[in-house]
Amino acid sequence: MGSAVTHAPALEGPTDSGPRHGPVKSPRPAGAKRLSRRENLAGYLFMSPWIAGFLLLTAGPMAASLYFAFTDYNLFDAPRWIGLDNFSEMFGDPRWRHSVRITLWYVVVGTPIKLIAALGVALLLAQKRRGQAFYRAAFYAPSLIGASVSVAIVWKAIFSDDAVVDRTQRFFGIDAGGWTGDPELIIYSLVALTVWQFGAPMVIFLAGLKQVPRELYEAADVDGAGKLRQFWNITLPMISPVLFFNVLLETIHSFQIFSSAYIVGGGAGGNACGPADGTMVYTCYLYVQGFENSRMGLASAMAWMLLVAVALVTAVLFWSQKRWVHYEEGGR
Repeated sequence: MGSAVTHAPALEGPTDSGPRHGPVKSPRPAGAKRLSRRENLAGYLFMSPWIAGFLLLTAGPMAASLYFAFTDYNLFDAPRWIGLDNFSEMFGDPRWRHSVRITLWYVVVGTPIKLIAALGVALLLAQKRRGQAFYRAAFYAPSLIGASVSVAIVWKAIFSDDAVVDRTQRFFGIDAGGWTGDPELIIYSLVALTVWQFGAPMVIFLAGLKQVPRELYEAADVDGAGKLRQFWNITLPMISPVLFFNVLLETIHSFQIFSSAYIVGGGAGGNACGPADGTMVYTCYLYVQGFENSRMGLASAMAWMLLVAVALVTAVLFWSQKRWVHYEEGGR
């Protein structure tokens, strides 16, 4: 009998001994490619109004103002290139330096007081009580109307001579007169106006307070910690990300103050930025140079300096938050 011969089964796949780099992908069907292109086209079509608005109303004017910052331009004649002359004139202008001091004072004083008021009211509203929804709406309402011109006009009337504030001062034996007519006191009326608009940061603080676990306060009560210690060791660390957000947002808003300073200060006329430049914040002087003095080149240079200053302050805040902002994962 002859021996049976067995044949090994043929190996499937390539017979070359070269390395394989994973499965070979089949080419994408032409129909899928056309569908993807149609979807992308539809997406860009829906985005086109925003893209056009950004290019025409934001990016375009920003590029033009950057060019005008290095020119002598008065809105009527063609711009003339002058290099860094606008910046050298700006730094040597005493009124410009005065506007910088007023703005920094307003930011350093007004922003912390506003945030303290917002946090204090948020702590009160975080407690369960009757009429809580009404109180929240009532405290938030000034933030909705506070930036309007009409409110600034009313605010100016309230702090004028022989008005509500002046009569209240005289009732308590203080004869300081109206704040809007005093170069030293008028800036305090602006601080009072911005503090009155604490509703927006208050709502954000309130949302942050709702996220603090109640178990932490219960454990602190068991350990005998008082309310002040609980606030310092539990509440502030837990809401520090929200606090950082409010500090960043309100600081940027304070640098951009214009309408209230312009209206309370007097508006168009000889004292557009308050008596003796009492409300000469940076944006108000920028408006005076650009639209009252028709020096749009110098105003553009001032605007870019403001942008650089706000960017630097923002960078410092982001750098500092690593030291005092605590996140839920335990990092900083």
